[in-house]
Amino acid sequence: MRIGIDLGGTKVEVIALSDQGDELFRYRVNTPRNDYPGTLQAIADLVHRAEAHTGQTGSVGIGIPGTLSPVSHRVKNANSTWLNGQPLDRDLATMLQREVRIANDANCLAVSEAVDGAGAGKALVFAVIIGTGSGAGIAINGASRIGGNGNAGEWGHNPLPWMDEDELRYREEVSCYCGQKGCIETFVSGTGFATDYQRLSGTARKGVEIMQQLAQQDPVAELALSRYELRLAKSLAQVVNLLDPDVIVLGGGMSNVDRLYQTVPPLMKNWVFGGECSTPVLKAQHGDSSGVRGAAWLWPLNG
Repeated sequence: MRIGIDLGGTKVEVIALSDQGDELFRYRVNTPRNDYPGTLQAIADLVHRAEAHTGQTGSVGIGIPGTLSPVSHRVKNANSTWLNGQPLDRDLATMLQREVRIANDANCLAVSEAVDGAGAGKALVFAVIIGTGSGAGIAINGASRIGGNGNAGEWGHNPLPWMDEDELRYREEVSCYCGQKGCIETFVSGTGFATDYQRLSGTARKGVEIMQQLAQQDPVAELALSRYELRLAKSLAQVVNLLDPDVIVLGGGMSNVDRLYQTVPPLMKNWVFGGECSTPVLKAQHGDSSGVRGAAWLWPLNG
């Protein structure tokens, strides 16, 4: 069987999949935040729990909110900052007595959706996480594309394209944890959506609360979502101009806003070179399970 681990900022989840992709076991625990040894132990405990429940041993793949540096072989770019600089794969391989494969969580989303999700059968899948943060992953023929620097798919840390005057002001007001200004993540993450609503209304609300305001026909909530849709469309149009993927799959909390799948694709045409764009934008079929499923699929059928 294949064991997948989704190491997030708030929870660590394990899944065990059969060769056919059937779910055999699933369990989650709270993430030991700012505790690297505790994080290692939590992952090892989840693997052992899955194996005890199924009576099988399995390969182990892990999705993390960062990447392994091909140079140092240590974690970099993780917003769960206690992982940065750590040899996570080697430490876990020692604890579990087997090779461990690690990939960025958005790459795991891409693999999951390319194998048996919204992008099944597509040669090039671009998968986007629009949750607390915002990142993306690329799957080519069902396999994760990582790149020589480990940065393939780091869409969220490019500048928002074609900024208007208000977006230029936003860039100066809202900083990104990476140290740059104007990153796509600061605009199109769920956090960015809430930040823009607060700038417009003067009231701090969570994304779910803003959507409740929208259902009550609140004009400020409508304005915030309309601006969000334009920014997401511009950011995805840039991807089409660069990669022209066969499908774009959305995951993360904002992917549950069903209206995006009607409004964003036609808006993308305004920025796609030539004015034509038929690229489907689809919701992740496996929802918030895609990351952990994709981690398991880091070990393909041929090993």
